[in-house]
Amino acid sequence: MVNKQFIAQNRPAEKPAADMSVSLSGLRLDNPVVPASGTFGYGNEFRDFYDINILGSFSFKGTTRDARFGNPTPRIAECTAGMINAVGLQNPGIDAVIAEELPRLKTFFHKPVIANISGFSVEEYAYCCERIDREPQVGIIEVNVSCPNVRHGGMSFGTSPECAAEVTRAVKAVTTKPVYIKLSPNVTDIVSIARACEEAGADGICLINTLLGMRIDVRNRKAVIANTMGGFSGAAVFPVAVRMVYQVAKACKIPVMGCGGVTTARDVIEMMMAGATAVQVGAANLANPYASKEIVEALPAEMQRLGIGRLSDIIGIVE
Repeated sequence: MVNKQFIAQNRPAEKPAADMSVSLSGLRLDNPVVPASGTFGYGNEFRDFYDINILGSFSFKGTTRDARFGNPTPRIAECTAGMINAVGLQNPGIDAVIAEELPRLKTFFHKPVIANISGFSVEEYAYCCERIDREPQVGIIEVNVSCPNVRHGGMSFGTSPECAAEVTRAVKAVTTKPVYIKLSPNVTDIVSIARACEEAGADGICLINTLLGMRIDVRNRKAVIANTMGGFSGAAVFPVAVRMVYQVAKACKIPVMGCGGVTTARDVIEMMMAGATAVQVGAANLANPYASKEIVEALPAEMQRLGIGRLSDIIGIVE
């Protein structure tokens, strides 16, 4: 006769489940994996591939006050270990997002979403952020300050500490939810801009956005994309992103969402060790619609291999 009591007493103790949860400005995420804005639409585009509730959250498509068709085509160019895009903030506008996209999202995504807001003036940023702040499904507002600043002659808000701080103050004055400022890497000193946003009241920083890149069609002797230059993203930019996340996380007291070239679960862990609390997955979603899902599913085994019990314990662990 099998001695069930003996077997039960001598069975090896089960290892506790890996704790992948993180807290982002008071918002609890089941895991730190967040598809990046511009690579995941408003969620509906991916719902047929898998249950997107497996994600920590996602950042929806960059939204402006008015609907935008975007730049002329072609606006995508492939590169070694990456891609260049100049989509031009194509989106249906803030009214359509609130009236159509968010109600539809609520039917299949049951977690707070990150609202990515873009603009071409301080007033537009404030207007859109005030509108989206009222939406109960929005947990965090992500403000993209890499867009042209019409008032200051067409340069990006995010390349100047003063301009980035001006946008931050304007948005914080009309919102109640956490505001994360998404910064451009096309600057000399990312730390000074991040600090300016922190001093202006930002609740967190998201970085990096795309690097400026270009491809040339050597047969036709012209730029591949109609806009000539565009945003370079993909695995090739990962070391740059890790470096900037590390610098900003060490210099600022507010949390950082890391983004740029993440393609694997180990990349997520590396970026968290550099200082990121959550990690966005961008271009990988365009190459493989299951990329974010596969990263989430691979994280527990990767944590076990590296002897990590809780992901929150490794945030900024590298000195």
